[in-house]
Amino acid sequence: MNTDQLLQRVAAGESSAALTLVTRHRDRLRRMVAVRLDRRLAARVDPSDIVQDAITEAYLRLPKFAVERPMAFYPWIRRIAFERLLQMHRRHIAAQRRSVLREDALPLTEESEILLAEKVAGGTVASDRALRSEIRRRVHHAMEQLAIVDREVIALKHLEELKFQEVADVLEVSLATVHSRYYRAIKKLKQLLGTE
Repeated sequence: MNTDQLLQRVAAGESSAALTLVTRHRDRLRRMVAVRLDRRLAARVDPSDIVQDAITEAYLRLPKFAVERPMAFYPWIRRIAFERLLQMHRRHIAAQRRSVLREDALPLTEESEILLAEKVAGGTVASDRALRSEIRRRVHHAMEQLAIVDREVIALKHLEELKFQEVADVLEVSLATVHSRYYRAIKKLKQLLGTE
């Protein structure tokens, strides 16, 4: 059963459809959280816990969403999970040091930076620890040189593996804008990494 059909059933009051719908994207949400979960926080919080909290909240808010449908379903539930992740960052990290973390962009994990290097370079990063560390450092440095919106487009596309339309929905911009930002950002990233 597709998302629209499930939303119709939720709007009609069918709770089993609501449960099916909110749990359908559990793996995608977990990937999003894992990509952005600060390693200091990862020692205390499991991504699955954040996702479960988000799914619970989405389940409670779903009847209203099913009637109003202000946006596509996945960007909506992703936003709830992202807000939960931000709350965890604020509670556990930002409280310890008045952080420079921006609320609209969370840092990528070291593992995510390695994964991004593999995707951009089109290969597998060597298992040598020193080489992996150098590659991660280079990707981190290159990503910092990009505008926040460019970093986010790349993370959404390559690390969360969203389709371009989903990226547009998450960022609340047009599909043409996403394409433009993505191709500009990936070109600059490859230049900074020396892979172009």
